[in-house]
Amino acid sequence: MAKYKAQFEILSYGIHTKWDADSKALPKVRQFTTEIPAEIDIEFGFVINIKKAKGKKVRYCIYHPDIPDESGEPMAPFDGEEYVRSNDWDFYLGDTIWAPIDNKLGDWRMTLELDGNIIADKTFEVIPQNHLKSTLI
Repeated sequence: MAKYKAQFEILSYGIHTKWDADSKALPKVRQFTTEIPAEIDIEFGFVINIKKAKGKKVRYCIYHPDIPDESGEPMAPFDGEEYVRSNDWDFYLGDTIWAPIDNKLGDWRMTLELDGNIIADKTFEVIPQNHLKSTLI
């Protein structure tokens, strides 16, 4: 019997509505962009659809731009694992900006791996609002 190979597609990326961890609903895209204005509580990331991978484990990782922890050392990347819950599954990977803003500027890289292969890789540039090239809708 033929083994089905997983399929994946990034459905949205950029600025999203606020994520609610207690809700099954994923954030909705507000603006497709990789340029993120540095403002408190802005939600950014991507939604990916994964097909034919139910029960497999995905590994996610968010690389921050050397944000210092309480002891002044750069924070480790935020990472974890999640099981694919169905054969047509949407997953949101994102983050938000918190105070102080000035140490959050720079590149935030978000990756998602399946079977040891990167299936999604997006880098978002958090920049001061007065340096934005585009405008938020």
